[in-house]
Amino acid sequence: METPINLWITFAIVFLTYTGIALGELPYLRANRTTITLMGVGLLLAFRQINFEQIGGFLSLDTLVLLFGMMIINANLQLAGFFRLAGAAILRFTRSPRSLLALEIVVAGVLSALFLNDTICLILTPLILDITINARRNPIPYLIALATAANIGSVATLTGNPQNMIIGVASGISYLRFAAALTPIALLGLGGIWLILVLFYRDEFRSRHFEPLPIPDARVFRPLLYKSLFVSAGLLIAFTAGVPMAQAAFIAGCVLMFTRRVHPAKILDAIDTDLLFFFGALFVISGSIESSGLSARLFDLARPWLESGVAAFSAVAVILSNLVSNVPAVLLLKPLIPNLAQPEAAWLTLASTSTLAGNLTLLGSVANLIVAEAAARRGIKLTFAEFTRSAFVITLISLILGVTWIELFIWK
Repeated sequence: METPINLWITFAIVFLTYTGIALGELPYLRANRTTITLMGVGLLLAFRQINFEQIGGFLSLDTLVLLFGMMIINANLQLAGFFRLAGAAILRFTRSPRSLLALEIVVAGVLSALFLNDTICLILTPLILDITINARRNPIPYLIALATAANIGSVATLTGNPQNMIIGVASGISYLRFAAALTPIALLGLGGIWLILVLFYRDEFRSRHFEPLPIPDARVFRPLLYKSLFVSAGLLIAFTAGVPMAQAAFIAGCVLMFTRRVHPAKILDAIDTDLLFFFGALFVISGSIESSGLSARLFDLARPWLESGVAAFSAVAVILSNLVSNVPAVLLLKPLIPNLAQPEAAWLTLASTSTLAGNLTLLGSVANLIVAEAAARRGIKLTFAEFTRSAFVITLISLILGVTWIELFIWK
């Protein structure tokens, strides 16, 4: 006989899982966010709050395939030397601290809109450190600029970050429609980063010029570079033409697999399987919330806020994103949005605010942590307080700009 679902047991397991995700670890256990989420799924199965046969139905295969395909493309671009070329371009066109900051923000923002923001931070952080250390500049404001620009730039497209991918698959909003709605928010936010950091670090940006820096020889594997850029351009055309994103990204990844020059292990080693497992487990947790009826209870509680306009909805998204991180927050709100009067506007608001909220503190997004950890390996300490001091203002301004834009042009 099938064990009936107990709403309180499901709630307790989900609550413990999300608490572990928020903390990033569990006391007395060597567990990260991925293993914590997998353990949550195990508890749901052990207490028979979900059936094993349900797991396949809970997984969003489109989102997982889209993320996998984008990881393959990023891996090929990295091996080809594309991101090293981007770094060399920053050096070639900069002659002052302010221009270095501006160019860094533009490059990080644009690349994060086209590719995954976490990947951009992982690749560009060592380069920014090399540039600033060789130029005898303070690396801290440039590191903050990289993290915040990667997050804000990723607002612009459905492939800029993982939470946007989830929203794109769940909402059915087209790539062009999403970009047209949110690109202005990204552009305004990127400009705000430059202004705030120049004001907060006046001593660093007071000098007008510095000596030209040596441009390192960017090792480029040209056949792979041309092939990767050609496939990336084709993928962008497919997105704008309305081809299903998961299908297009998977085919693009498969095309790049046809090679006689690159060993497949190099590509597969660059795939973030930890992130894929984390997503898969989160989909199961989210599915249990919906199948148990817990999401209906949550909607009844949250409805007054979610239906009170852009500002109230954004406040809910910002708070949740900083409590449990933006991807879990999006999955927690995902079942509630189709019940709202303006679901498309709500999806776009969630995409914008959940991403912008990641800049509020150093722990707000994975991109921030990637930058801080990479800097620590080079002996540069980007502390929680130092990051938050300016990033809090950057977040506040970008959220005000974003909410205003959505209120005026999207939420009607």
